[in-house]
Amino acid sequence: MVVYTVGTFDLLHVGHLALLEYCKTLGDVVAVGVAADAVVSSYKPNVPVIPLNERMEMLKALRCVDIVRPYHKLEYVSGCKEIKPDIFVIGEDWGNKKHNTDVEKYLKSKDSKIIQVSYNPKTSSSQIKHNVIAQSHRGKYLAQEI
Repeated sequence: MVVYTVGTFDLLHVGHLALLEYCKTLGDVVAVGVAADAVVSSYKPNVPVIPLNERMEMLKALRCVDIVRPYHKLEYVSGCKEIKPDIFVIGEDWGNKKHNTDVEKYLKSKDSKIIQVSYNPKTSSSQIKHNVIAQSHRGKYLAQEI
């Protein structure tokens, strides 16, 4: 069975690892679609901290990941046509945007299963970035006091 999931995977963390290891329990092959920087900047205020090629390299190094492919448009049907997943794993914030509903229709037409997983709020890339910035500012003030 082929399992496919997509994401940004910027500042790879234990939550990403848990997701990908869970995907591996669902099938023999885990394929990961990684959002290109331009795709991310189309729906988030900033581009990723880690460039696409480095995010892909880190994912390829994980034992639980078999295939890593970039996606350069905010749509998932072309990736599913290439990967031919039996299972497509999505996050709880999936929503009803066109690129999401398009891939859902496509997967249903192929009798592929969609599994939705919950996020762990303690392992958020955005929260990690926020913490780094906060600690950086605190460090500046402490250094000035010394």
